[in-house]
Amino acid sequence: MNEVQRIRDLAKETLEYALSDEMNRRRKLWTDHNSLIFTRPPIYIRAIPWEEWPDVYKLTCQDPFLRGLEAEFLLNRYRMSIRNDDTIIEPFITMRASVAVAPEGVYGMPANLEEKAEGIKAARYKPALFEESDIDKLYVLPHQVDEEKTKIQKVRYQETLNGILDVAVSRQGILCDMWQNDISTLIAKLRGLEQIMWDVYDSPEWLHKLAAWMRDRILEQIDQTEAAAGFRLNNHENQAMPYCHELMPPSASDMPVSTKQLWGYMAAQEYTTFGPQMFDEFMFQYQKPILERYALTAYGCCEDLSKKIGIIKQLKNLRRIAVSPFANIEECAQQIGGDYVLSWRPNPSSACSRGVDEDAVRRELRNAIRIFDENGCKWDITLKDLETTSGDSGAIIRWTAIVREELERHYGR
Repeated sequence: MNEVQRIRDLAKETLEYALSDEMNRRRKLWTDHNSLIFTRPPIYIRAIPWEEWPDVYKLTCQDPFLRGLEAEFLLNRYRMSIRNDDTIIEPFITMRASVAVAPEGVYGMPANLEEKAEGIKAARYKPALFEESDIDKLYVLPHQVDEEKTKIQKVRYQETLNGILDVAVSRQGILCDMWQNDISTLIAKLRGLEQIMWDVYDSPEWLHKLAAWMRDRILEQIDQTEAAAGFRLNNHENQAMPYCHELMPPSASDMPVSTKQLWGYMAAQEYTTFGPQMFDEFMFQYQKPILERYALTAYGCCEDLSKKIGIIKQLKNLRRIAVSPFANIEECAQQIGGDYVLSWRPNPSSACSRGVDEDAVRRELRNAIRIFDENGCKWDITLKDLETTSGDSGAIIRWTAIVREELERHYGR
């Protein structure tokens, strides 16, 4: 089959999903849920390790650009086969504008992994900041879009898709992107995860100076993006489905918006071992002014926030709080109550990494339901960081069906 025609056929399939009654049902569910209207808890399958399923991952395109589109559309096909989750597929595809980035990295210094040992997939980051004077070597290029390169890329998308799906362009500054804007991710990569733990004792003033410098550059890029009319409704980010009654939904519209019309999101996974006071002093107080530029915010990823929720509640626009597999869910539920959306993340290892133990899944879920109900929580379930299903492409489907059955038995449809 002609490769372009294959992409168009798959795009039509995605469009059918995106415009289906099922997607509209999911949009209404998330819109109410994220506006704190009690619903059946939505289910979001965020991580799918489908590269280990050769029976599902059948890429045929040889052209790298087309192969990337093929993978995206086939992932949509798999998502629809899950059936019982509430992930929303949109009738558009998003491409990143060509924005200015320093050749050594967004902060002008490399954040690279060290060499991996033979047979080992993991590696630590190789720090680039050693001396206190190294902060003076950091720099960020002003936000600027290469319009010619961006136009060429968009035309290629449009010609390939032949009008089947709209093409949305993300034009925001590079420091507005998730994991570039939270300070925590890159400060640990550039300085070293263990080193920042020493710095709070040995060089606290310098660590404050570094975090403040990064905060100011991020705020600067938000200002620059807004001045350039660069934010769009495809720039929502809340690590879930960004639908709610208060904000316009994601779309491919080229209408400029401000951050006051968008969801913002951050986490501080690298600071999970910091106590609440140190987390507040050395990280959260630098994140707070960035997050408060947005209309609504979501906070947290894999870190344990059990002892830090009181600090996160300082955010005037906080709406969603993550409860990770490492958190005390009862302690978190008591603090979150019904004032925010509680985003519960079950442990993926016990969910479906090594088979699906139906009895164990039901026990864990019934315990969570009891705790969340006792505390009046509005909550959802996110399955994330699922690195393997041991080659079983049906494991996620079975797990999700069990979860949906339990939720509907307790809350109805």
